[in-house]
Amino acid sequence: METANASPTPAPPSARPLDGRVAIVTGSTSGIGLGIASGLAEAGATIVLNGFGDAAEIQTLCHELAARHDVAVRYDDANMTDPAAIAAMVERTERLFGPVDILVNNAGIQHVAPIEEFPLEKWDAIMAINLSAVFHTTRAVLPEMKRRGWGRIVNIASAHGLIGSPFKSAYVAAKHGVVGFTKVTALETAENGITCNAVCPGYVWTPLVEKQVAQQAAAHGLPEDEVVQKVFLHDQPNRKFATVAEIAGTVTFLCGPAAGSITGTSISVDGGWTAH
Repeated sequence: METANASPTPAPPSARPLDGRVAIVTGSTSGIGLGIASGLAEAGATIVLNGFGDAAEIQTLCHELAARHDVAVRYDDANMTDPAAIAAMVERTERLFGPVDILVNNAGIQHVAPIEEFPLEKWDAIMAINLSAVFHTTRAVLPEMKRRGWGRIVNIASAHGLIGSPFKSAYVAAKHGVVGFTKVTALETAENGITCNAVCPGYVWTPLVEKQVAQQAAAHGLPEDEVVQKVFLHDQPNRKFATVAEIAGTVTFLCGPAAGSITGTSISVDGGWTAH
């Protein structure tokens, strides 16, 4: 009698958790947004990038992201201050890939000044991009999400969506608004298979922050590590920058099957800043 001692046939690899899903990530041509788009692509999602930058460099980003993760990737240059352009971006995405399953509102700008000196045009721009765009994108994707009974919306707020800091009136007001809008969206969609959450990072190490550290060090004649600890990380108890990968991982988790009952909440990724 012959006996077999061969290893069992390995099971086929499981599908990636976001295979077949279509995701729009605003402000995703660099930094945190690009990291989020990469995380969603790695989990299998089709990606629509949006943001500013050199056209050739963005095209290269799309090709690299698509090749690395074997997903479709396209770029849309919709202006986040223009409601009609936002609606058109969603329509283009639906025509090309199908209805939007995942929306990540990441686009944002900042300006620092005392209230009485705050430029009116800066206030209006920050409100338009950081807050109103979140409403316009959400408004555009919700009908199809409700019709199909599934959707994931993640709004990138900030520690400043939960606390205040001087000289950042527009940014703090807008990010508090994002947190409030997140709660309303979650409540309105709670019975539709849709979740909406806010991610609230503290300082995240990106090329932009690295540049700001160097500028502050040069301006004040201080070593860069001193600028990091005394200026940037003064309020973060762990005294470390969050990483783009940490933010991307948090967002990808919120879009996955294990987070189906998490909605209407704000998740702090801030090294303990808002625990005070």
